[in-house]
Amino acid sequence: MKHFICILFVVLIGIQANAQSPKYMSAMEGNVTAMDTTHAYTAWQELGNNFERIATAEKNQWLPYYYSAVCNALTGYTLSNGAPGTWSSTQTDQIADKSEAMLNKAEELEKNNSEIYCVRKMIATLRMMGDPMTRYQTYGPQAEEALSKAKSLNPDNPRVYMLEGQDKFFTPEQFGGSKPEAKVLFEKAIKLFESSKPKTSIDPHWGQGSVQYFLSQIK
Repeated sequence: MKHFICILFVVLIGIQANAQSPKYMSAMEGNVTAMDTTHAYTAWQELGNNFERIATAEKNQWLPYYYSAVCNALTGYTLSNGAPGTWSSTQTDQIADKSEAMLNKAEELEKNNSEIYCVRKMIATLRMMGDPMTRYQTYGPQAEEALSKAKSLNPDNPRVYMLEGQDKFFTPEQFGGSKPEAKVLFEKAIKLFESSKPKTSIDPHWGQGSVQYFLSQIK
């Protein structure tokens, strides 16, 4: 009987530790929703900081760390899409470092998750974008490996095909890029976005707007 009570106590403690309070859910929902309409560099930066503050208060929750990593990676992507001379690899490397630090904390709490490996792919790509000619051999394989792992963990993750499609979209044809192949991947991502149902309102569902944008750019 005592043994049973001890086990029950441990289980209840575990449930309490992982419980999602109304305050936490409210803070997360507002920021997760904002991701659907965020495009600017400073806005992504602010969202990343918001999620980091939530993570600091909710150290047992992996999602705030994960979302902070996503937003920081997208901050770097947005910066690197600016006009030449307006950014440097030093800036994007610093952003990648912060994103990776957040993602490492998320992975400490959530092992073998497809979403985390998608962001690892994003970070490797961001580092490569700092100087593609000299960094491809280092970060190209890292990005491919992370995306392959993400797909193996969840073949129905729409963000996997979104990221594959972006690679095909941006890569020159002589190096394996293809707009028609990108379109096929984006269309698959859209179907998975439409059919997938996140477990909660704060589980990952971001990216559909980006896929729709890329599809609009492919004639």
